[in-house]
Amino acid sequence: MSYYDFLFVIEVLVGGLLSGVMYSLVAIGFVLIYKTSGVLNFAQGSMVLFAALTFVSLVERRVPFALSLLITFAVMVALGFTIERTVLRPLVNRSPMTLFMATLGLSYIIEGAAQLIWGTQVHGLDLGIDDTPFEVGGVLISSFDLLAAAIAAAMVAGLSAFFYWTRIGLAFRAVADDQFAALAVGLRLPRIWGTVWTAAGFVALVAGLLWGARLGVQFSLSLIVLKALPVLVLGGFDSILGAIVGGLIIGASEKLAEVYLGPFVGGGIEGWFAYALALVVLLVRPSGLFGQKTVERV
Repeated sequence: MSYYDFLFVIEVLVGGLLSGVMYSLVAIGFVLIYKTSGVLNFAQGSMVLFAALTFVSLVERRVPFALSLLITFAVMVALGFTIERTVLRPLVNRSPMTLFMATLGLSYIIEGAAQLIWGTQVHGLDLGIDDTPFEVGGVLISSFDLLAAAIAAAMVAGLSAFFYWTRIGLAFRAVADDQFAALAVGLRLPRIWGTVWTAAGFVALVAGLLWGARLGVQFSLSLIVLKALPVLVLGGFDSILGAIVGGLIIGASEKLAEVYLGPFVGGGIEGWFAYALALVVLLVRPSGLFGQKTVERV
């Protein structure tokens, strides 16, 4: 391999890793809910869309940037709290399929509400981040991707620190390990669930702004949830570390596969390679790389 070929591999790999951090950010929204309530929140993608659409619509109506951000944050906190109070709480102890179908229906309701409130037009979202690539050691790196990845990484680090070094984070982990034991020691599950859904709304806000600036704010933005699913399968549905590692692996592998395997299969491999990799992981290790193994007793 020549020096220039090596630089090209590094450039593709770095681009994939930066995309992977963005995937991890969306996946963490799933993990927060799943760890504490066992609900696979399929509405997370719609929450990402709703956050981005609310923010850009306020900015277009000449609401100052900082105030638009604050209002959108308040809206997402209220949305997360409302979802927990009106959907999750009445369905406590129902089957996982019932909970999944509830969040699936909720996804369409949120998208419909976004369309009703803000309309269906496509919006461009400018966060003031320059997208001019710069060179590091002969490798071209997108300024926007690097800054977006840094913001996502800071979010991930903050959530990880919150879970492991705060009292309420300890309560989250206790509920994730055993809800009945958490109840026995006096933890109030409704309050914890409400806080977690609020945190998921905040994660959706950050993800919505970053992905909206990258792809444009349109209703297909909610489909970003489909990119998070192979990340969750690979890393584990109940592991923040798994969401991070899974996102990096998915981001890097799909880019490398598109460049080096795509020409042999007619291209377009980036769109489905992550799912093929997730299927292999399901066959070998169904709980994912960092997920908790479940043991069934006969």
